[in-house]
Amino acid sequence: MSQEPKPNFLTRLQTKWKLNSLMQVILILIVFALTGFTILFIKKPIFDFLGVSMERGGFWKTVLYLVLVLPLYQIILLMWGFVFGQFSFFWEKEKQFFRRIIGRK
Repeated sequence: MSQEPKPNFLTRLQTKWKLNSLMQVILILIVFALTGFTILFIKKPIFDFLGVSMERGGFWKTVLYLVLVLPLYQIILLMWGFVFGQFSFFWEKEKQFFRRIIGRK
């Protein structure tokens, strides 16, 4: 009784995202990482410019984050996706994301 080996993490992502190659999976993961680092570096200057303290949390900081940083994340994700030749993948994901927000299928 032989069992097939379980596919590795990258192979499962390739299947889930319907990608052509493992290299495309790696490029997409790099885009996500670079987008996260970019947001990490620009969030503080944005909050400083608006006079929001990074040391203290609170309701308004959360609201500002949701209103400013999350949309900026989506734009930067598309920019890095373009740089790494994966714009169409991220554009399709963005459209799915917005369809979910507005409640369309």
